[in-house]
Amino acid sequence: MTPMQALQQHQDLCNELHQLALEENSFLQQHRRTPDAALLERKKGLLARLDETLAALREVPRNSADSAAFRAALDKTRARILQILQLDKENEQLLLRFSLAGATGATAVSPAAPSASMLQKIYQRHS
Repeated sequence: MTPMQALQQHQDLCNELHQLALEENSFLQQHRRTPDAALLERKKGLLARLDETLAALREVPRNSADSAAFRAALDKTRARILQILQLDKENEQLLLRFSLAGATGATAVSPAAPSASMLQKIYQRHS
């Protein structure tokens, strides 16, 4: 598999994950409860495929990824990953809010936002 093919597979999967995160967000906002099992199973399946695409990307030699087309595709994929992370954070906050609202006498507590430097370190570690 060429480096561009590996990146394209990863990019396609990231697009699927983004779509699923959007669906989860819509579900949470509309129903105000935990998503059903079917959505969670789809998420688990996509996350398993994510491990496979990441493994394929790790096998790409560093020097073979120097072309301008590869760099552009990589930047596009990184932007999609950041969108997924932001949506996932929002979904987690919605889940927390709804789970606390269901508990009697509980007050809403928002989780601490990760710092920009922490997100950058995670992002660099996986690029």
